[in-house]
Amino acid sequence: MQISISGQHMDITDALKQYVSEKMEKIIRHFDHVTNAQVVLHVEKEDNLAEANIHTKGASIHATGTANDMYAAIDDMIAKLDRQVLKHKAKLNDHHRAEGGLKRAV
Repeated sequence: MQISISGQHMDITDALKQYVSEKMEKIIRHFDHVTNAQVVLHVEKEDNLAEANIHTKGASIHATGTANDMYAAIDDMIAKLDRQVLKHKAKLNDHHRAEGGLKRAV
């Protein structure tokens, strides 16, 4: 999986890059069909925002995290992504029978 990390109105340090990469591994552990991810970190006034777009097999997932601290914003974003990825995985594995197992005689 390719992870693209960029920043708006701030410099991205190696520590931030490493932190995002470690947190994204949690997403990959839950769902290994992730092809690429774009993470944008930016500051607006006093809020730190972390946004991510993940492209998977069959879906594109977006999440945003906001906090006073950039690391907390990243944690918030990862938690939201994790919930969405698990929901998407459950949808892919849902094999309910639409027609039913037995056919009735008409």
